[in-house]
Amino acid sequence: MIYLKTAEELLLMQEAATLVSRTLGEVAKWVAPGVTTAKLDTIAREFMTDNGGRPACLGYMGFPGTLCIEVNDTVVHGFPSDYALRDGDIVGIDTVVELNGFNGDSAYTFAVGDVDPKTMQLLRDTKEALYRGIEAAKEGARIGNVSNAVQTYAERRGYGVVREMCGHGIGRSMHEAPEVPNFGRRGIGPILKAGMCICIEPMINLGSKNVTIGADGWTCKTKDHKPSAHYEHTLAIMPGETRILTTFDYIKDALGDRFI
Repeated sequence: MIYLKTAEELLLMQEAATLVSRTLGEVAKWVAPGVTTAKLDTIAREFMTDNGGRPACLGYMGFPGTLCIEVNDTVVHGFPSDYALRDGDIVGIDTVVELNGFNGDSAYTFAVGDVDPKTMQLLRDTKEALYRGIEAAKEGARIGNVSNAVQTYAERRGYGVVREMCGHGIGRSMHEAPEVPNFGRRGIGPILKAGMCICIEPMINLGSKNVTIGADGWTCKTKDHKPSAHYEHTLAIMPGETRILTTFDYIKDALGDRFI
């Protein structure tokens, strides 16, 4: 069932989305060579709880962290660990916060130090694919329009678009209907209606679209071990407009001229 939010519920969605955005902005201050992903996880958890939120990923179906950590060839759902970031790494950070009964979800892929130019271009193009999907997410359009916009932009640039993972609806639960794939045909899927909240999150690989799932049952990596990038916003479909509830502005403030 797709839940349409009331005006009052959308205000609560905005508050949760703002807190998850601020959390990623706080984490961004610490992304650097030598910092462990476990340290980043602790920073995020403490920031959420200090600001009245609940780390929604922590304990979700047994997931052990506040953050999903995506270093280099990890696509999604990597665990925080004692791994210390290295110069030349990329690290995607995906997280969800619950605040006042509603959830905000966002992801951003960071460059650590001096990153290979082709990988940096992957980051830029994956972020642009996110915004192409957002442009297609209009009241009265179908989910397939969003999916096709992401896929077309990415594949025309020679990237692999992950099939096994997708965006989703969001509200009182972090994952609600409908699913929002990053591939598909225009004109198919549920119609976007005012009051719907969805997350669009392209997961784009520098090489093949194929992925593997680790023995932990969570960690998704590229099969060819080439880098993967991941960006995500939470959106609200409004009468006549689409509102991006999350923002990367806090990350931009933290990174300054290193923001891409």
